[in-house]
Amino acid sequence: MSNIKRKPERFLGVITSGSFAKGLQARIRTLLPLEQIRIGQFVAIESAKVRFFGMINDVLLGATSQAVLLDPPTPDDDTPALVREVLQGVYTYGEAHIQPSLALTEGEKTHTPVRSVPPHFTPVYLAEEEDFNEVFGAEDITQPEGRHFAIGRPLDMEIDICLDLERFVERSNGIFGKSGTGKSVLTRLVLAGLVRGNVCANLIFDMHNEYGEGSQSEGPNPWMRGLKSLFPTRVMVFSLRDRKPGSAPARREQRTARSDGDLIIGLNQVEVEDILMLRHELDLSPAAADTAYLLQEKLGQNWLNKFLEMDLDEAAELSGAHEASLKALHRKLRAKVVNLPFIDKEAGLNQINLLVNALENGRHVVVEFGSSDNLLSYILVANIITRQIHDAYRQKFEKYNRTKNAADRPNRVMITIEEAHKFLTPEVANQTIFGTIAREMRKYNVTLLVVDQRPSSIDNEILSQIGTRVVALINDERDIDAVFTGISGASGLKTVLASLDSRQQALVLGHAAPMPVVIRTRSFDEQFCNQITKGLSALSPLKATPSSNGDHSDFDDWEEKVKEEWEEKVKKDESDLFE
Repeated sequence: MSNIKRKPERFLGVITSGSFAKGLQARIRTLLPLEQIRIGQFVAIESAKVRFFGMINDVLLGATSQAVLLDPPTPDDDTPALVREVLQGVYTYGEAHIQPSLALTEGEKTHTPVRSVPPHFTPVYLAEEEDFNEVFGAEDITQPEGRHFAIGRPLDMEIDICLDLERFVERSNGIFGKSGTGKSVLTRLVLAGLVRGNVCANLIFDMHNEYGEGSQSEGPNPWMRGLKSLFPTRVMVFSLRDRKPGSAPARREQRTARSDGDLIIGLNQVEVEDILMLRHELDLSPAAADTAYLLQEKLGQNWLNKFLEMDLDEAAELSGAHEASLKALHRKLRAKVVNLPFIDKEAGLNQINLLVNALENGRHVVVEFGSSDNLLSYILVANIITRQIHDAYRQKFEKYNRTKNAADRPNRVMITIEEAHKFLTPEVANQTIFGTIAREMRKYNVTLLVVDQRPSSIDNEILSQIGTRVVALINDERDIDAVFTGISGASGLKTVLASLDSRQQALVLGHAAPMPVVIRTRSFDEQFCNQITKGLSALSPLKATPSSNGDHSDFDDWEEKVKEEWEEKVKKDESDLFE
């Protein structure tokens, strides 16, 4: 049915057997050497009325008769070369196992999930550029209303593989891979596409200070630019305060060169949920963690400050909690939380309101942790800020549901968290704000981008809600099983995943990718930076709205500062261009 003029060298073979449930077998008849047929290659199956698209997930060797294999030729015997060729081409052969995913019926313009199989002897071709464009679309992210972002290319071709960003932000998503496979580069790549595509606002909890101005790189380029460097008018960077008032600076070099504000967390903002999340980092027993619930119930608002100032005997009598558990909780909170440089006894919501206001206006916010780049600080701050986002967006969506006014509908926000298993374990997922968002917050236009090397530690219910998955190499069997939770045809995809290189290769599947595909991920280099920012100055500015107290002077000051910096950058680029 195809009007594509197929190249003879792209012919792979013909369908000889298979089933809808288990996939198809194709006898390989290609002109290419068998060793050049790879797991993960994209193929097109051309029947009379339907073109099927699929992926090779296994390559097998076969023989017409077992007798041929009883006395195979060896390099040292005298078997003529012609006889060897006859044996290899007639009596022995190769087979490809293909898992079809999509079908395009003659006369229709859009592809649909596969619901049938092609007949015997249907020709199979290695995919051409037109096939990829048909399925994944062509990159148009720098065009008005563009939604396709090239995340990489097939292993054997120089053709873009695109994510549909509109579909990507409709659900929570995951980037997985073992340590050293380039998850942070993949994450930066996806985030750059989201910022340029302007399809949602992003809140990025940047534990290792990589996504703001930039970071050191292991590749040929010693410095990898960050989102603030690429999109100065669209990205704000907030940093945790790195020292208590009156104390000496500590490790200031870890802070971003240009922070749009310091974040301070007050003990009055800490809730029991936060203590529960920190149980392992604080080394609390289950009894000590449960004690926090009793204290909050008895002490009410600002319970933590009241508890830390109370006599422990009085606290035990008031709450009914075990004295040893109270002492352990008190001691560890004072030692590991109260002394953090960004923690004050009391803190208002001015800076957090500015952050929320920026997101509501479509800005993208990076929260850097500076010298507090430890897991305890990361979990505590991410949980408290995300709770504020949850409350703000829930209220906005409830208002929109009442008024039905399109102007009241909040824009979409995607929250990026690293070490996601710390927030979404089965033990705490049902009690934390991140678990709530992962399960149901899509209805409030808030989703997650989870980045993790141990997906097996994430709650299965939450994994099943992940829409799009970008998966680098994973070796652990439990993690591999977890990655494919809720995915049909997972057995074949596991073989594909195991064949990936340890760097710059990934398997992309899910809601924003019409079918699973193996890619060589796009390089985050100067060429990419130039492409993603092409024509950026033509984008319309976003307007600030007042914060909850009616004031937006802080936002205006930031807007003016960034405008001046952007104008200077444009002038410099123009002078460099015409020198």
